[in-house]
Amino acid sequence: MAVSVAIESPLQDEVTGLVEALDAYLVPLAPVEFHFGLNIEEMAGDDTTVFVARSDAGEAVGLGALKDVGLDTGLRTGEVKRMFTAPAVRGQRIGSALLDAICARARDLGIERLVLETGVGEGLAAAVRLYENHGFTECGAVLDYPDSGYSRFFEKKLSA
Repeated sequence: MAVSVAIESPLQDEVTGLVEALDAYLVPLAPVEFHFGLNIEEMAGDDTTVFVARSDAGEAVGLGALKDVGLDTGLRTGEVKRMFTAPAVRGQRIGSALLDAICARARDLGIERLVLETGVGEGLAAAVRLYENHGFTECGAVLDYPDSGYSRFFEKKLSA
């Protein structure tokens, strides 16, 4: 399936539906206090860029976001948030297209380092492979996340 990825407002029903599907997927994977996703209102903030992947028919089939967190460890840092591909279209490189768009936007904004937090376990193994295949390496806890047994952290240095 060919998809297009574009910056869109999160304030639309299709995006809300993807966020709700992501949240439902994550519920059994960790206690609620270790769920760190942005809500729709936070995603609409000036510091966050939301990307939506759409099928040829225009259906929203994937989601990802870039949050500009400013300086962290001396580098302008962005955080990858809310990565999700609809289950019916997984395995078709939609996550890869979203992550490529996020990395390109981060470079355009002058962000030097990307970080992310994801969960642990088999339910997130495909996400971890996606990040590793895009040059992210595992690191210690980032930003203000707790260092717990429920999270894994990754980073990627960006060049101009």
